[in-house]
Amino acid sequence: MKNDITNYIKTECGLSQYYLLKARKGFFNKLRFYWFVFFATLRDMFKKKQDFNSEL
Repeated sequence: MKNDITNYIKTECGLSQYYLLKARKGFFNKLRFYWFVFFATLRDMFKKKQDFNSEL
């Protein structure tokens, strides 16, 4: 099974912030990216996965 980030970060705003931070280059940006992934994973750990296509 593929280890996808959507299994860990489950909110739409969290995923958009993830892709924004992932695209940035530089040491401090990478540090902020890993900081964000750690805390977003902790926050979304007990949430159910959202189905974004059903809202349309």
